Amino acid sequence: MKHTLRNILFLYSLIIGSCMVLAQQNLNQLIDDKLLEALGKHKTLVAIPNLPSVKENMFKNIQWVKTHFEHLDFKVSQLESSTLPVVLAEKTVNENAKTLLFYFHLDGQAINPANWDQEDPFVPELKQITPQETWESIPWSQLEDKIDDEWRVFARSAADDKAPIIMMLSALEILEQQKQQHDFNIKIIFDLEEEYSSNGFLSTLEQYKDRYQADYMIIMDGPAHSSNEPTLTFGCRGIATCTITTYGSKLPQHSGHYGNYVPNPVFGLSRLLTSMKDEQGKVLIKDYYKNIQLSPTVTAALNGVPDNIAKINTDLSIVSPEKVGDSYQESLQYPSLNVRQIGTSWKGEKLKTIIPEYASAYIDVRLVTETDGAQQLQKIKEHIVAQGYYVIDRAPTDQERLTYPKIVTFNASPKVNAFRTNIDSEIGKKLKHSLESAFGKAPVTIRTMGGTVPIVPAINTLKIPAIIVPMVNMDNNQHNPNENIRIGNIRQGIKICLSILKTSF
Repeated sequence: MKHTLRNILFLYSLIIGSCMVLAQQNLNQLIDDKLLEALGKHKTLVAIPNLPSVKENMFKNIQWVKTHFEHLDFKVSQLESSTLPVVLAEKTVNENAKTLLFYFHLDGQAINPANWDQEDPFVPELKQITPQETWESIPWSQLEDKIDDEWRVFARSAADDKAPIIMMLSALEILEQQKQQHDFNIKIIFDLEEEYSSNGFLSTLEQYKDRYQADYMIIMDGPAHSSNEPTLTFGCRGIATCTITTYGSKLPQHSGHYGNYVPNPVFGLSRLLTSMKDEQGKVLIKDYYKNIQLSPTVTAALNGVPDNIAKINTDLSIVSPEKVGDSYQESLQYPSLNVRQIGTSWKGEKLKTIIPEYASAYIDVRLVTETDGAQQLQKIKEHIVAQGYYVIDRAPTDQERLTYPKIVTFNASPKVNAFRTNIDSEIGKKLKHSLESAFGKAPVTIRTMGGTVPIVPAINTLKIPAIIVPMVNMDNNQHNPNENIRIGNIRQGIKICLSILKTSF
């Protein structure tokens, strides 16, 4: 009896496994059949310039999106904002079903054509790698013979963020061609100013809160893990900034006449900064890491990310990292304290033998959900006071200079807090299951990514569990000259989108 039951279970597992393999093969064939068309649409969309400063072009981008999504029976609206409109595409399949809100952006970073290896960053070029590891252009007609996943399309916004739009559009078109339907309602936001702080979209939150309301939010922006495996990111760090300025004499002084007499503000600033961090990189400011605890479950999830630490250190050309966390992923679970620039009162190109009037440190603080931006900045300010400084938020008066030997001007901006959705949330479990079924292995799960997305206030205001699904290649030169998208990532991204669309919520 035991042998019979074991044999039945074995046969059942074989049948299930065979069905999964067959399903993956069918899905891959559908994507293969669609890829040439998808690349053509990507080429057309990327060729529409998308700098928000040229509104005429942004409305051309809107029209492109409107035409293609209305063809799929989406209702497409333009929601007025403080700047450019927000485009909202909606499709309701069942009033009682769950609703997913997807986020994309249509704008791109500014360009300097002189720094690109092609004449026009808005004229997409298909390129292949040479034996000398340089990229050479090849005719688009080569796509009609055989598509190489390692070929890339070079153009502004080729990856960030027009490729994900094409991936989702292609997945929706495949469903329609197969006469299939997702079982949840869809809302899609197309932000026209994400690269410029999303001011327009954020200005609409109160007025259109009901229009944006959904059960879950999926942000399709940013690069996948460096392994280029399907990736789910459950949060991102926030950012706060401050400027610390120390003072010497009222005006810059000749270092020959006043060296050893007038205090140099650079040394005062240096001592102040070194009091904030130890040699291992840990912040010494009181309660800076308060309330941050990593459970065994969280630690296991962090250790499950396939980071190649040796390669990371080699690529960065560092002997060893700071010791804030035991790994790269763990380091991202704590707030950072970064000096991003230091300057003095002398702004000229050539050096001068002077003692500066003042020295300034420009600081950014990357936040996690356990830390509030305003509170972290207050901790920094209190630390400065504890070092014996008279702290103000403006330039000191002559009387203050004569009264206080140690003066700091402290200007703070809380900016954007972090967000994080529980890895074991309902949407997290369902997406992980769908991607594992489609790709035959679990996706890379990132608890918190290092960067900050400007739409975090929208996530926190709408109170929607949100997950980032990044799909483009890590080495896409995001925001830089020669931005590109790997064709294999477009293929994989369509499959990711299909997996999500086939998920039962």
